[in-house]
Amino acid sequence: MLQAAAGKGKSTTKKTAPARSTSSKPKVHDRYLEAFRWMLLSRILEEKLASLYRGGMIVGGVYLGKGQEAVSAACGMFLQKGDVFGPLIRDQAGRSAFGEPLIDVVRTYLGSVKGPMRGRDGNIHRGRPQENQLAMISHLGAMIPVMVGKLMAKRMKGEKGFVGLTTLGEGGMQTGASHEGLNIAAVEQVPLVVVVTNNHWAYSTPNEREFACANLVDRAIGYGYEGHTIDGTDLNACLEVVETAVKRARAGRPPQLVVAEVLRLAGHGEHDDASYVPPEMKSQPFAQDPVARTEKFILENGLLDANALQQMRAEISRQVDEAVSMAQQEDAPHAREEDWRGLSTSPLIDNPSA
Repeated sequence: MLQAAAGKGKSTTKKTAPARSTSSKPKVHDRYLEAFRWMLLSRILEEKLASLYRGGMIVGGVYLGKGQEAVSAACGMFLQKGDVFGPLIRDQAGRSAFGEPLIDVVRTYLGSVKGPMRGRDGNIHRGRPQENQLAMISHLGAMIPVMVGKLMAKRMKGEKGFVGLTTLGEGGMQTGASHEGLNIAAVEQVPLVVVVTNNHWAYSTPNEREFACANLVDRAIGYGYEGHTIDGTDLNACLEVVETAVKRARAGRPPQLVVAEVLRLAGHGEHDDASYVPPEMKSQPFAQDPVARTEKFILENGLLDANALQQMRAEISRQVDEAVSMAQQEDAPHAREEDWRGLSTSPLIDNPSA
């Protein structure tokens, strides 16, 4: 479904055909397989991180994106040079697709002084601002106003043709920061795409205790957005809809709101056993494992054979193991040698005349 709002003060509603199911072959096999590789990298990497956490080798929390790898991968794949990405804790697939090096991820989780945060910050708060990947803010909804500010700043500097995409859980849609950010983005008509992953639980709070509208996409028209809904376990649908939203935003259409339906296939974090999820919910269509569903589609449609898939898994597992081994041998920050200055101020402090 698509909801469209055009211009201030007036809005319209349009309906389009639902996104195509993966029952037919994707138009571009290479793109589909690339997305699957990012999904598989995320799954294998996070399984390794969860194992390290359970072994007491990671300080802080580990929050898995299990169940939403398909929509996350799509979020990172269609952004271009100059675009801005604001991922959240379950967006490892999108981070990797956007260009985040595997070693940076592992170094941050293991507290290496060589990591992008130099071992200073929590493992999920990493960013690459020079490459337009914003550092994640935990406070729900806060990434939207930050992204809007970034896009307005780029426009004030005379830049053109860029898009900003940020992600959100359905729980974050209920916060004041989200409302303010969504509103000002539409008022200022910034080229924004907001992808909301409804994983049906805001920690342990179910949908019916979070919002009263039938579907979160219904809010799109009220904010002045164009709205799209997708099955977040269907990789082909995720690729088509997110690509369309990014193209629309880049072309000057109103901001875009994409709502993907999935089930979080793990607890809120590895400290949470998700025992509050009723068994009957796990049999719903949105509860499918997107990695398993995508792999099944690849085999059934002859995009790769079982041997090629096994080789892909083995290669990714080797890359993950090598990155972990390297980071484990690196030092943590030394308090007596740490200057604690902000990373962004380092060039000014080192060279005030620059």
